[in-house]
Amino acid sequence: MLAAIRRVGLLQIDSVNVLVRAHYLPLFSRLGYYDRAILDRLAYRRGRKLFEYWGHEASLLPLEAFPLLRWRMERARQRIGIWRSVASIAVERPELIAAVEATIRSKGALAASDFENAGPTASWWGWSDVKRALEFLFRSGTLTTATRRGSFERVYDLTERVLPEAFAAPVIGEERAQRELLRIASRAYGVATESDLRDYFRLDVTDARRGVAELVAEGALTSVSVEGWKQPAYLDTRYRLPRRIVTSALLSPFDPLVWNRARARRLFDFDYRLEIYTPSHKRVHGYYVLPYLVDEKLVARIDAKADRANGVLQIHAVHYEPGDRRLVYERLHADVTLLATWLGLDRISLPKP
Repeated sequence: MLAAIRRVGLLQIDSVNVLVRAHYLPLFSRLGYYDRAILDRLAYRRGRKLFEYWGHEASLLPLEAFPLLRWRMERARQRIGIWRSVASIAVERPELIAAVEATIRSKGALAASDFENAGPTASWWGWSDVKRALEFLFRSGTLTTATRRGSFERVYDLTERVLPEAFAAPVIGEERAQRELLRIASRAYGVATESDLRDYFRLDVTDARRGVAELVAEGALTSVSVEGWKQPAYLDTRYRLPRRIVTSALLSPFDPLVWNRARARRLFDFDYRLEIYTPSHKRVHGYYVLPYLVDEKLVARIDAKADRANGVLQIHAVHYEPGDRRLVYERLHADVTLLATWLGLDRISLPKP
């Protein structure tokens, strides 16, 4: 499990739970049936191997990536690269930032909701301001996620208490850290454009361009052209083309293979868009749609929902790409059945082609 996480570099987190939380599904796509409780222990229990921070977006990352993101935390402390509403709280109410940190330091791990009853000062916390203060302290690296509870609510504690060894690790300079993040992205992608590599950890254009040039100069990347791609590409020099690929996988909308819409289009001629935030009458394929990978092609989109009350994995629709639908359906049926079993559901509802 850790090897798979290190291979992709991070697991994106998202609050939508119509099927399963986003960070669980990429491992299912790569490993098949696994115990989600193990991932929870790796992320939120004593001896953890993962931590939460902003990687691609909100993400779970291997502990060894913590020093590689200290520069981002320092920029956040200077109110650079974070949401305006979060940056502004540090200017408007620095006393609140200090009070929130002091309260957690003295009382221990707390969620935002705990501040409603955090003693005699509760009346002046300001509900939305507390959340902004917590997010500022999280983004700047002072706080981290100690655990999650209830409906996936984040519980904050001092980073030095939750991740003592990572917190005490030597600081890595910005340029070297960004180069290492690009190296992780290149390892995950194999071959990619500069914009692909930059997007993986959401680096600035200037930082990514410099880092890619340095990796080329040291021989970690080599410049290549890819048939059909307009932009120059870069190949991780450790990779070799496999003789053949035999696989099938249902992919999360937040999977690194498809989260970059332009890359998915270039690689697979597959125009994929997450429609969660699209008004229902404007959706083309559905609310929570999983691309379906068979061998080297994305062959279908599956609009899926876990009906936990009735124990059914509902597949509302299957949108097939051109090809033999019957063959795709046979493999899809097996993978959907395995997905249902993994989710603890008794039955599947899968329309036939």
